[in-house]
Amino acid sequence: MCKLCANAETVITLCAELAHRMSASDDPRRVHFQSPEYLVDRLDAIAELFDKDRTDLLVEAIREYIEDTADSETFQELVATKYYDDQLEFETVKQLVGAETAQRLRLLKADLEDEPLDLAAPDDVDIYDGDATVVEPAGDDER
Repeated sequence: MCKLCANAETVITLCAELAHRMSASDDPRRVHFQSPEYLVDRLDAIAELFDKDRTDLLVEAIREYIEDTADSETFQELVATKYYDDQLEFETVKQLVGAETAQRLRLLKADLEDEPLDLAAPDDVDIYDGDATVVEPAGDDER
């Protein structure tokens, strides 16, 4: 199979997956934006080549970008940090990283907000082999 046919097959498969994933709750929403003319021209040429609609190609490109971004470690860390710092609401976190990851972040946040346990060091075992160092917190550290 030539590269062009393989690409066309991939696009067709992706469009079929897109159609399968769309449900009644995925009603289209009109979005208006401006783009450099050369990008629109290239997009139209690709759409014509694959006998597809420009909108379908844009939606797929946006979906792939969102999935790639959401899967990146940097993005996940940024969402977690902003959520822990109360800069993002839980519902927004769910939209950004999915329900399962959002729930995990919620549980971790609740755990971080709890008072630390005041546990004494075990006195029956010297886990530091006599080399333990005691760290005294600074007076202004409220943790």
